[in-house]
Amino acid sequence: MKNQIEEKIEIRMNRHLLNTHIAGFAYWDGAEAFNSLQIGSILHFQREENNRFDAYAVAVYYNEYKLGYLPREHNKEISKYLDMGYDDIYEVRVCRLNAAAHTEQQVEISVKIRRRK
Repeated sequence: MKNQIEEKIEIRMNRHLLNTHIAGFAYWDGAEAFNSLQIGSILHFQREENNRFDAYAVAVYYNEYKLGYLPREHNKEISKYLDMGYDDIYEVRVCRLNAAAHTEQQVEISVKIRRRK
């Protein structure tokens, strides 16, 4: 089990990749999950190879809630790594919440790449 110092060092070793909103937040489970989300909540990606609207679709989940998708302008490269089994290299967290914003802008996420040990 890691102690707090080890966790802080590990967090600093991760490299920031991008910040973005969650596309389609209003169409999935976003409204149901919104009140459970907090700054720092851990999210995860799930590749959707058979998505009929986007060949590079990457869904964003909070526990069992599907929040929406990584926007198209960011999903092509990430989907390639997910397809190759590198789903453990991404650290995805909520970095901004704004209930008063348009639904597509209510949640901003931060994506970091984890350093291999």
